[in-house]
Amino acid sequence: MQINIIGGGLAGCEAAYQVAKRGIKVNLYDMKPEKLSPAHHSKKLCELVCSNSLKASRLESAAGMLKQEMRMFDSLLMKCADRTTVPAGGALAVDRELFSDMVNEEIKSNPLITVINEEVKEIPDGVTIVASGPLTSEPLSETIKNMFGDSLSFYDAAAPIVRFDTIDMNKAFFASRYGKGDGDDYINCPMNKEEYDRFYDELVSAQRAPVHDFDVMNPKVYEGCMPIEVMAQRGHDTIRFGPMKPVGLTDPATGHRPWAVVQLRKENSAGVMYNLVGFQTNLKFPEQKRVFSMIPGLENAEFVRYGVMHRNTFINSPKVLSSDYSVKENKNLFFAGQITGVEGYMESASSGLIAGINASLRLLGKETVTLPPETMIGALSRYISDETVTKFQPMGANLGVLPELLNRPRDKKERAKAYSDRAFSALENFINARGL
Repeated sequence: MQINIIGGGLAGCEAAYQVAKRGIKVNLYDMKPEKLSPAHHSKKLCELVCSNSLKASRLESAAGMLKQEMRMFDSLLMKCADRTTVPAGGALAVDRELFSDMVNEEIKSNPLITVINEEVKEIPDGVTIVASGPLTSEPLSETIKNMFGDSLSFYDAAAPIVRFDTIDMNKAFFASRYGKGDGDDYINCPMNKEEYDRFYDELVSAQRAPVHDFDVMNPKVYEGCMPIEVMAQRGHDTIRFGPMKPVGLTDPATGHRPWAVVQLRKENSAGVMYNLVGFQTNLKFPEQKRVFSMIPGLENAEFVRYGVMHRNTFINSPKVLSSDYSVKENKNLFFAGQITGVEGYMESASSGLIAGINASLRLLGKETVTLPPETMIGALSRYISDETVTKFQPMGANLGVLPELLNRPRDKKERAKAYSDRAFSALENFINARGL
């Protein structure tokens, strides 16, 4: 008995681990290192492409709730993330190289998992999980389109990374908004009004890189990863109230709050590299160097990696999938990851976790599971399979997908805690009842 898993990203690796945990052999197919997508740089499994942040760590938050639920299932990715953290205020961020290395070691050393480095163009027979990600190769994309008749696509962008020792710390300063975390988890590059206005004018007029089959003048970009230049076109102050918001920060050079600020977050535990938070971009590389070097403190910054835009594909899951991540018309075929319409690193991994559990149950002739709606993992799986959704769009963890509380506290923090307490209690009871 074995299960095929297509894709060695976050969802595929988590699914493989969960299947192997249940004593079942896995063939894990990944086209790297023979073939890389336009957005991938590493030849290893489980590469973090867009950011090294896994969102909020507080259990009393949607993202924190999701991660804790995964821990309750002995998630491989959460174990690796918790061991490779870098400071990021209230977020859980990881050293992406150490994180990927640890996942690779766990997967490749598992005697039940066989990693096969080849591109899959047709879906194999038997119980199979497709976790090919938002960057699914063209041949497999065509196979999926032919199976289901339609699919949707959007575009993501990744932020640039600079070397720390090339940042002018006479102009920039360490701080977290409102002193959260260790109080110095971010490097902040402050701007006054004149500096911001000049930067804005150059940003919106800068040249963008061409994208195939994509209308650059009217891009269909998913809101959670919108290029900074596209966001800026919505209005002169849009980014100043978005990724460049200065609230909770005081410039030590002036003693006042800046007009705008660019934050940089550690990319690795050594603190050698920092990424520009919220600065996903599709500008041409020379334009990125020119425009982003206008940011105070980054005039002479060395860019280790420029931002890129890449295609993301997801299926029309409400028509195609059940809440256990299996295909409605083929119960031996499962999908997991961003291709299902869950949005975010850990959201993708959590879908892989459940798909892996359910594929194992299917192979063993047992009933598959859908987690309680009070849990974040359960709510997301129900959202992507909800046939009443008329205009399906990707969804990340948020409290809005959960059932309303019976006695809803008025205080926002108390309300968030009530959601998380309810979720953890429901999940613990569910795990114990089902022997998972």
